[in-house]
Amino acid sequence: MARAKSNYDEKSIQTLDALEHIRLRSGMYIGRLGDGSQPLDGIYVMLKEVVDNGIDEFIMGAGKKIEIRRDGDAMTVRDYGRGIPLGKLVDCVSQINTGGKYNDDVFQFSVGLNGVGTKAVNALSQRFSVTSWREGKFRRASFERGRLRDDETGKEDARDGTEVRFEPDPEIFGRYGWNEEFVAARLRYYAFLNAGLTLEYQGQRFHSAGGLADLLAHEMGGEEPLYPLVHCRQERLEFAFTHTHAYGETYYSFVNGQYTNDGGTHQSAFREGVLKGVNEFSGKSFAGEDVRDGIVGAVAIKIQDPLFDSQTKTKLGTDVRSWIVPAVKDRVVRWMHEHKEDAEKLLEKIRNNERLRKELNAVKKDARERARRVAIRIPKLTDCKQHLDDPKAKRREDSTLFVTEGDSAGGVMIQCRDVETQAVFSLRGKPLNCHGLQRDAIYKNEELYNLMRAMGIEDGIEGLRYARIVIATDADVDGMHIRNLLLTYFLRYFEDLLIKGHVFILETPLFRVRNKKETRYCYSEAERDAAMAEIRGPEVTRFKGLGEISPHEFGPFISGDVRMSQVTVSGIGEIGRTLEFFMGKNTPERRSFIVDNLATDVV
Repeated sequence: MARAKSNYDEKSIQTLDALEHIRLRSGMYIGRLGDGSQPLDGIYVMLKEVVDNGIDEFIMGAGKKIEIRRDGDAMTVRDYGRGIPLGKLVDCVSQINTGGKYNDDVFQFSVGLNGVGTKAVNALSQRFSVTSWREGKFRRASFERGRLRDDETGKEDARDGTEVRFEPDPEIFGRYGWNEEFVAARLRYYAFLNAGLTLEYQGQRFHSAGGLADLLAHEMGGEEPLYPLVHCRQERLEFAFTHTHAYGETYYSFVNGQYTNDGGTHQSAFREGVLKGVNEFSGKSFAGEDVRDGIVGAVAIKIQDPLFDSQTKTKLGTDVRSWIVPAVKDRVVRWMHEHKEDAEKLLEKIRNNERLRKELNAVKKDARERARRVAIRIPKLTDCKQHLDDPKAKRREDSTLFVTEGDSAGGVMIQCRDVETQAVFSLRGKPLNCHGLQRDAIYKNEELYNLMRAMGIEDGIEGLRYARIVIATDADVDGMHIRNLLLTYFLRYFEDLLIKGHVFILETPLFRVRNKKETRYCYSEAERDAAMAEIRGPEVTRFKGLGEISPHEFGPFISGDVRMSQVTVSGIGEIGRTLEFFMGKNTPERRSFIVDNLATDVV
């Protein structure tokens, strides 16, 4: 049956005002919407945009404290900067391309969305108010979904500054909730990046005198570095680093206070500067991978008009190599001359990395030869067409690899997946427990080697082929064990996958409750009980494994209705202790923990 043709004429052309466009195309301004369960969800981006304005004031030398309060779903941010000029208050929070961020004399190193941020927050809030105090006078404006409702001026004895109160709109975000840990983590980073600034939130106080050195110390927890932190703070550049016993490289990079989760030119220049500094001091030509394996570093820069690869500013594109590389190199050389004993510890780490790499190369060669003999393609991988490492792929950010438990579950996913963006890797059984093993274990174990090849991360996370690595196991004891073994594998050798937020756990329904008229899928016993109470004459099915769910039923669970929990790491210092407890040889201690925390139903 042919589709009816719709008229395409002058009446089809619509013109939206700026606020309507923000509400209709919110993803263009704040990225993903989400429900508050992930740290990159839209409500946290909104909070960031408001706090950024107070940070900009601090950077310009006005105001050393920012107060944040939460009242239900509403957030209030009060800074003690110069205050928005009263005559332009309404325009600054409602008119696109209006603001002081375009004036480099007023805001030299702005972190906000360049005249869009607060407007986006206003447009996406069901209620929004802003108050500015300047020299004993104030102006206060209130909005509903971006439309002005009240505007008053007068005199008031209050310190200069700005206060913004916003409540994200349920019409845009649906049901959402604030996660206190995500908010605290963001504010903690603000304190590290702005030494001397104090942020207060719900009784918590965030303040740092040591800057990035404090940040690395916090992230490392109680883990002892191989040598004391190298720390340099200049007007436009700050960096810190040390080495640990871990594998790989871990970086925290920032531009004008913005966390660039995907790095960029400043992070690359910092890495190059460290390499050049070490080689100049030692008179050697060490390979970059040997110098950097095990490094934990942080770099923050301040530049005017930074260019990013996306609206959400996760990767810097501005060319800054020319001044960062020599600055880092010179400071590293100077530090090594001033701290000869610590410099020798660094060089010993590099020489050890070099020796292990050469030993590993022989193991790698054997593993690759075995892989070529088995097949040209990667065994157990059913690949998709679009990948994260392909800049031409239109849906590269949707690319997902499901790591499944056996061929049964994998077969179901393969039949109902999106062939463009969803790939499936089927495990043959329980993978190797990697805790305490050296890196050559990957190459000696065929399954772990093939999984690494499938992800494309043998030479670093830069080659990652999928935006999301999703562990999809059954919700039983064996499934949980396999999940823990996979997480141990990632944390042991590729911890950057978790730090950068690429690893997820797939949530699948445990029960199906239905009658002839209605079917509900339930993810917990509580949801099952609620569904049984609401559906007349229900039939209840308990899914024991993913393979029991038909492809027709399973399709929505990995597409539009997908439920995934992101695996987060509170700090790299926690990784070693956590792995040792859950996957190490302390069986009596672990058994005692299980017995003490075992939940039982008493009848």
